[in-house]
Amino acid sequence: MAQIAAFGVIVVYGAMSPGPDLVVVVRRSAVSGRGHGMAAAAGVAVGAFAWAVAAAGGVGELLFGAFTAVKVAGAAYLFFLGARSLWRAWRGSEALRLDAPARDGRGSWAAFTEGLLTTVLDWKAALFFMALVPQFLGGDVSVPTLGVVALVSTIAWFLLVACLVGLLHEVFAIPLIRRAVDGLAGVTLIGLGTVLAFTRP
Repeated sequence: MAQIAAFGVIVVYGAMSPGPDLVVVVRRSAVSGRGHGMAAAAGVAVGAFAWAVAAAGGVGELLFGAFTAVKVAGAAYLFFLGARSLWRAWRGSEALRLDAPARDGRGSWAAFTEGLLTTVLDWKAALFFMALVPQFLGGDVSVPTLGVVALVSTIAWFLLVACLVGLLHEVFAIPLIRRAVDGLAGVTLIGLGTVLAFTRP
């Protein structure tokens, strides 16, 4: 249990590090409402689960040979999300309706997919789990156990983020602030995409 708890703490610490997944959850929570932020958080957690299981099963090492392809795909996706956010910041003007689908998401499923793809295509997340998971395998600790711990730890943190940002929904309903959030998220995502594009294994 101590080994599993230590693994969970390290995963939470990794999730708390600023990255594209945090930007996506915060933006979704601010612009589309807490529900969509929670859906994005669930997508991020499923992505973390996938990388943990892949790393434990040795699949991560096989993907290492496809490093360039995964890196380019991840960077391109972040550029896409960033450009879309900037476009919304430039054209948006109406007040936020939290009971309506997100204009660029069409529902919670799109928010979930956004969180999932952001994590699955994040090569830094892959490197994190490939370095961490093998150290905790062995004994009574199984691959499914580590995967579930990664899922629970990640979703716990990002659900907290979504709920905290959701408390400010009245502030984010102001059009000017909403556009500022979109603009800041867009610039940040493009910047993170640029960093990812130049990441080396």
